[in-house]
Amino acid sequence: MQAFVMNGIGETGFAEKDRPEPGPNDAILEPTVALICTSDVHTVHGAIGERENLTLGHEAVGVVDEVGSQVENFAEGDRVAVGAITPDWGSAAAQDGHPSQSDGPLGGWKFANEKDGVFAEYVHVNDADANLARIPEGVTDEEAAYVCDMLSTGFAAAENAAIPMGGTVAVFAQGPVGLMATRGAALQGAGRIFAVESVPERQELAREYGADEIVDFEEVDPVEEILGATDGAGVDGAIEALGREETLADCVAVTKPGGTISNVGYYGEGETVGIPREAWGVGMAEKDIVTDLCPGGRLRLRRLLRLIDAERVDPTPMTTHEFDFEDIGEAFELMASKEDGVIKPLVRF
Repeated sequence: MQAFVMNGIGETGFAEKDRPEPGPNDAILEPTVALICTSDVHTVHGAIGERENLTLGHEAVGVVDEVGSQVENFAEGDRVAVGAITPDWGSAAAQDGHPSQSDGPLGGWKFANEKDGVFAEYVHVNDADANLARIPEGVTDEEAAYVCDMLSTGFAAAENAAIPMGGTVAVFAQGPVGLMATRGAALQGAGRIFAVESVPERQELAREYGADEIVDFEEVDPVEEILGATDGAGVDGAIEALGREETLADCVAVTKPGGTISNVGYYGEGETVGIPREAWGVGMAEKDIVTDLCPGGRLRLRRLLRLIDAERVDPTPMTTHEFDFEDIGEAFELMASKEDGVIKPLVRF
């Protein structure tokens, strides 16, 4: 089979690989569509270290090609989504109530990390009964692809921000995860949503997804703007969806005492991440900083698919470009450059 791989830091290309075989609890997925993520770009640039001949990608839906002898809930021909995060559900972390975690420092993030990812003609899925979800008839493959990561991560950001009904929240960065955090905050009943973003197309989408006020950080200081708009009180929750130290600092600064900073940003470089001492109340302002990795599992995927099926959210406006699998290298370069107004490139197999 053909696979799109990382051959070393900064190097990608196609490779011929053997079709994977399932273990007793596993499945083989034949992808129909996939999405490219900025974290794929971070990986190629060395964020998780050197990798060689590693198939990239972690967001895909498709058709079950084969299942292991112990798989009970899925069969050949089922149309399914697989989470970007595929924990070993027997691990101590997963059993301890952390559905994005597993054994190892990067938890349940296995695709394009410790095993081959989804940019291939066939994909191996561990613990298939727990890590796959059947796609409802009313949901297209293009819609379903977003539940693998963007909806799950963005909504987790809103869930963790502890926004009271009618409360206030600031979402820093309106990339795909930030946009879904904005939509998630609206679905959770936030009364006032500040979306921090400078790109006009992303500002427009943020409004469509529920943002009440746009804060353009190229025109104003976002901390001053948000504190001023809240009469100096700050917001109940702030969401970091970019992965920059300065953005995290701004989240801390705009959050009121007792509030929550919800971090889903991926810090792809540097040795440490600092926070502003005084804005954090020198450690005593009761500002919680909560981090999360995209929650995995069939139950999570089914809930997200239900929201799409019920027309509570339409993620497809984030798809700005489409490519065939053989042109995935071009799509990857576009995601790395962030040119041509790209938000999310979709790949068809």
